[in-house]
Amino acid sequence: MSQRLRTLVVHAGEHREGGAVAAPTYRSSTYALGEPESFDDIRYIRLNNTPTQQAAEAKLAALEAGDALVTPSGTAAVWLALNACVQPGEHVLAPARVYGGTRKILDHLTEREGVEVTYVDLSRPETWESARRPNTRAFFCETIANPWMSVPPLQEIVAFARRHGLVSLIDNTLATPVLYRPREHGFDVVVHSASKHLNGHSDVVAGAIIAAPERLRAIRVHANRLGICPDPEACALLVRGMKTLPLRVGAQCDAAMTLARWLDAHAEVDAVCFPGLPGDPSHARATELLDGFGTMLSFTPSGGERRARALIASLRLPIEAPSLGGVETLVSRPATTSHAGLPAELRRSMGVDDAMIRVSVGVEDPDDLIADFEAALAESALADAAE
Repeated sequence: MSQRLRTLVVHAGEHREGGAVAAPTYRSSTYALGEPESFDDIRYIRLNNTPTQQAAEAKLAALEAGDALVTPSGTAAVWLALNACVQPGEHVLAPARVYGGTRKILDHLTEREGVEVTYVDLSRPETWESARRPNTRAFFCETIANPWMSVPPLQEIVAFARRHGLVSLIDNTLATPVLYRPREHGFDVVVHSASKHLNGHSDVVAGAIIAAPERLRAIRVHANRLGICPDPEACALLVRGMKTLPLRVGAQCDAAMTLARWLDAHAEVDAVCFPGLPGDPSHARATELLDGFGTMLSFTPSGGERRARALIASLRLPIEAPSLGGVETLVSRPATTSHAGLPAELRRSMGVDDAMIRVSVGVEDPDDLIADFEAALAESALADAAE
């Protein structure tokens, strides 16, 4: 029987031995040997095959339509997926506007492992062909780009990759399976920072890779050789967090829409990036491709960087912190967090203004968030005028 997402997140992958409603957390690092068929079948935590990890992977597999591997972090998932799919001397296409941590991984692959990368404008598919080379092997993208909240032409990326025999990889962290399920739309490899929405409570660091069984098996073997494996406690918290994923993301999407509309109408806000706004460049595409507009927005207040810093300092409910996807609203300036590791000139060329504020909207009442932002905008205007 085919089950809907809200049912799958509760029941898929659950191990209820002994009648326990909540599955136990297996903390053991090693297990009785038995008769493993191969090295990778030996029950050992470094080989990514212990029960609590398998429970998390079974749930992820059901949500994202493929086999899954949990990793120690989201960046570990991105690095491992790329490393397993692309060899030294081969070539990758990637977005010119991409999460700062991923850009650093791609730069590392170029500098240390001889993988060539060409950064393309995802909004201009007509330019991709000229960027492709005979040694191009993969096309990497994000469902919703962080922090611009832009949605690329996802189906055109899939079609381009298939036409040229490329592996299509997508970071689905911001969209989550609630808003988009890339494997159902033809993507080969899906990655997540599971620290974000999948866990949803800001108390786990983990990542995830989902792919077809044969490809995922090769990625898992690669992880086993390198000793890339998650902790059982993180896997258990991830399983628990995923059970409320659709409820949290639904409430957060509604609140993000309410806050984005309010900010967009405010006289002292210069720009708002949120695909749910009719004037946003991604609005039509997001409406067509996604089951919602996301939980994230970014905006630029009038007055530049100094005003942005004062505004953040004046907020009472949102917490200034990196990361996203938790039940509490977080704010940050990407120039000092997600893209801080990149040279200032590169950040600005990517469209990361020093005054840009990214908001990860939590599950608080949106009217309370609006009241807080309204007070902070007023207070920061006074502080800016005083200086």
